Amino acid sequence: MRSWHRCLDAAGIHSGSDRAAYLKAKQFMLSREPAGHLAVRLLIPDRLQPHILAGYAFASFTDDLCDRGTVPERTRRYANWAEQVRAALDTGTARHPLLRAFLHTAEARELPRSWVDSYLLGAQVDLDFPGFTTEDDYQAYIEQLTWPFLMITSGLSMPGGGSQAYADSCRLLADACQRTDFLTDLAEDLRDGRLYLPTDDLEKHGVTRSDLEQGRDLPGVRSLLSATAATAHATLRESTRIVTELPEEQRRLTRFVILLHDHRLRRAVSMGAAVTRGPVRDNPLKLLRILSSSNHPTLTLL
Repeated sequence: MRSWHRCLDAAGIHSGSDRAAYLKAKQFMLSREPAGHLAVRLLIPDRLQPHILAGYAFASFTDDLCDRGTVPERTRRYANWAEQVRAALDTGTARHPLLRAFLHTAEARELPRSWVDSYLLGAQVDLDFPGFTTEDDYQAYIEQLTWPFLMITSGLSMPGGGSQAYADSCRLLADACQRTDFLTDLAEDLRDGRLYLPTDDLEKHGVTRSDLEQGRDLPGVRSLLSATAATAHATLRESTRIVTELPEEQRRLTRFVILLHDHRLRRAVSMGAAVTRGPVRDNPLKLLRILSSSNHPTLTLL
């Protein structure tokens, strides 16, 4: 693993204030997502590491603002933050270190502003999440929030956000990862009063929200969770096309993301109805194996 200073040099980040901002972004991701931070440090070329971490730090910080506190608190906090972000994009300057690093990265990587604007609009959905009734509602969420999130993080790998074909592949990956996360975080979301599975799906399997909240091990619950995992896996398999659309040196991190979500889906399936009672946790040893497997050019999924 190369030193952080050498990565900043390779990325062309020389200003003292900019380097300090990128260090804050790195520290934020190390604290919030240690496994993801390690994957970036090990699997991404030096010159891209500061940019990818800055993108994830900005998006994750924004996501946290929308998730924590009462609805009025997070609505007020988010409105102030969104105003700061838009002002920074308009003026090219920012005081907040995470925003300053992201602003520099967005310019250096020629990220289309439309993705940032889309993400800021989409993030408002989570301030007071109403739930999904249909699959179309879920797909609208992917379109408005998850896809832009991926484009301002992983999308920074490609100058200018890449081609439309690459963006479309990112959407597939965003869909697969989001459905996986909704399944593996189901217990925690329910405790927070949120249900991210479409209610149409519950009705199809004869399941009530109370069944999920009470952690009932019923045939309908098991079939609902199995069907959700199968849909996520099908989309994940389709999304593997994104690997061939990336330069060779940038493929390892994307393989890691795909293999990690494949592993989480396998774990969720093995847990059955228990995912309604506790989250799916990553096994540290398995994460190390996935990191190693990311170097192999062949992806093997369920």
